[in-house]
Amino acid sequence: MKDHTGENPRFHIFPKRLFFIYLTASLFVFLPTLPQSSTTLPCIVSIFYSIFSTFLHFTLTSQGVGMANKGPAYGLSRQVQDKIDSKYDPELEQILVEWINRQCGSGVGKPEPGKLGFQAWLKDGRILSELINSLFSGDKPVKKVASPSMAFKQMEQISQFLSAAEKYGVTKTDMFQTVDLWEGKDLAAVQRTLSALGSLAVTKDEGTYNGDPNWFFKKSQENKREFSDDQLKAGKNVIGLQMGSNKGASQEGMSYGRARQIL
Repeated sequence: MKDHTGENPRFHIFPKRLFFIYLTASLFVFLPTLPQSSTTLPCIVSIFYSIFSTFLHFTLTSQGVGMANKGPAYGLSRQVQDKIDSKYDPELEQILVEWINRQCGSGVGKPEPGKLGFQAWLKDGRILSELINSLFSGDKPVKKVASPSMAFKQMEQISQFLSAAEKYGVTKTDMFQTVDLWEGKDLAAVQRTLSALGSLAVTKDEGTYNGDPNWFFKKSQENKREFSDDQLKAGKNVIGLQMGSNKGASQEGMSYGRARQIL
């Protein structure tokens, strides 16, 4: 059985499985020889995990595939993906790119037009981290902003952005998932999150927003009213319209004919 590249998919999977088995066996053989310490085991596990993650990253990127090592979708899956892709807005992309450039500075550059360029521009999470940090006037939520090359570090930085955006006030329903950006599964959801973030920045008006206020709509705000005790007591004597009214039109003078005679 061959995949979309004309090669047997087992050829891609077997080397990674073999390496993982070898790595696990080496770990169990090597650990008993180490001095017993509370800090030794976490350090060694961390080193082996980093080696494996690096190997997996370079293996996948050399084959030009995502983390799931999936080929193109067909049938119903393809229809669903096409429907998701159709929600991507090129005009909104231009607005978001311009806003991010004003918010973070010209150092972030600009992507190639189109959703693939937009994804590659934001994929490592660095620009997203700089964006969310620029909206906080005090302590920055993302402490370390970098341009990681390893896949799990990129996804970790995207997750930090999502946590900071939720802290800023973006609702969970407006949040994209990490794979939506990293694997390009739903870039329209990424646009939705960034639009919600821009709307919050415009609404809060804390002086950290750099851009045209007309780019994002302003969210409705609470309009809390305070009533005195006298006003509350007077309101108890008012008949609500839901209960009807004794003013205005009535049935006075209306006739429905003679009453039925029952013998």
